[in-house]
Amino acid sequence: MRRAKFALPSMVTLMSIACGFGSIVISVDNALVGSPQDYRLAAILLVLAGVFDALDGFVARATNTASEFGMQLDSIADVMNFGCAPGLLLYCYGFVQLGVDHPTLLRMGGIASFFFVACGALRLARFNVNVGRTDPRYFVGMPITAGAACVASVVVAWPDPAASMWHAGLVVALLFMVGSLMVSTVRFPSSKQKKSWTALVLLLVNLGLLAWLQAAYFVLFFAVYIVGTLALNLGWRTGWKGVAPPAVYED
Repeated sequence: MRRAKFALPSMVTLMSIACGFGSIVISVDNALVGSPQDYRLAAILLVLAGVFDALDGFVARATNTASEFGMQLDSIADVMNFGCAPGLLLYCYGFVQLGVDHPTLLRMGGIASFFFVACGALRLARFNVNVGRTDPRYFVGMPITAGAACVASVVVAWPDPAASMWHAGLVVALLFMVGSLMVSTVRFPSSKQKKSWTALVLLLVNLGLLAWLQAAYFVLFFAVYIVGTLALNLGWRTGWKGVAPPAVYED
């Protein structure tokens, strides 16, 4: 039992990988079919992968079984689950069916999807080498899990695949925008912020909005998340001190 408990966090990580792989399989199988329900299912599996990704760290801390092996496995899983899987989902969703008649669009979609995947991998590599060197209250660049959830939220809200050049163009813009935010130096608030009554009220408000808006809630959440974060960073640059800026760590 003592040895077995060290496998628990890795088993949870493997469950996360299973969700990411399942999303990939569904996206590929549905590329030429274009079933909205299947695209939504593929996006929901990415959300579930995020739940397992958060849970494996909790299990490791609760059982005191954190290890270097688990950290490396988790990082590899993140590239697949929150880089490759959402990139492929958006490629199939936004470009494959239109690409039959517009091969140039298909190539552009492939480039945009790869850009998202590459930015996610770079984001993870930078995070791994900067552990302990940055203020833990803030992420440098959008976390890859948030980036994946952001693009997946669009599919959850509007699961019908792109049927026009305008729709496909918006998907291209989404992939480039989120990818750029991941490799940027914009500071995104982390869950390690000091807990307060304000945070509890915001949580309750978000749960109420989720119950009211349902699938559309996630798009609204990430729109506010990105705009609010950019406004916060702009405020810091102009000297606003209403929210404590990130601490600067000396090498």
